[in-house]
Amino acid sequence: MNNLEILKAGIEGFNLEASDEKLEKLKKYREILVEWNKVMNLTGIEEEREVFIKHFLDSISAVTNGYINDNISLIDVGTGAGFPGMPLKICLENMRLTLLDSLNKRINFLQEVANELNLEGVEFIHGRAEDFGKNEEYREMFDVATARAVAGLPVLMEFCVPFVKVGGYFICLKGPNANLELEESKSAMEVLGIEFVEKIDIKLPDLELNHNILVFKKIKNTPSKYPRKAGKPSKNPIK
Repeated sequence: MNNLEILKAGIEGFNLEASDEKLEKLKKYREILVEWNKVMNLTGIEEEREVFIKHFLDSISAVTNGYINDNISLIDVGTGAGFPGMPLKICLENMRLTLLDSLNKRINFLQEVANELNLEGVEFIHGRAEDFGKNEEYREMFDVATARAVAGLPVLMEFCVPFVKVGGYFICLKGPNANLELEESKSAMEVLGIEFVEKIDIKLPDLELNHNILVFKKIKNTPSKYPRKAGKPSKNPIK
């Protein structure tokens, strides 16, 4: 199978339509990524097949079991080069997407991607989760918050959960240490108002490493003191 066929089969394996237009957009996304990567550090992997599998299919796998679909609002916290938010948006055109990152250069890159691919319904925020999680316009306003392994789980929870409305979900893409991190997150779950729903094992083509998706449901409002000021969550996670 060539790279595009692997991408197409992977997307269809998650029960999504993989039209030529969507495949073309993902292909172009990778080209823009490689181009910008020459002047700023967006990713350690550039080779087409690897980007398709390790970035795109890994991101799109978050649709498994239906928590993320076409009718929701989603915030991708600490999105970096746009993962998982941007590949999800390409596949789910009607999803309302907000991308948050603390580095303005990354936000500029993501705006360029959205313009080049004619993506509508995407909002870009340059800032920190610790600040915007307190902002009334964003706090508890989203159906889903996602993050892709940017920090330990208790820290990620404090960054992401304040954005989620009660009844919504925090969905986190994690590597092989998910069970251990879950154990360490019990206090954070209780404090922030979420409960663990399930761990989904994801198999990606060509990869030995299994990835996990952790799903949490928000059952009550997050106390107003969270998220704490910048630097606090990382230095002193809720334990």
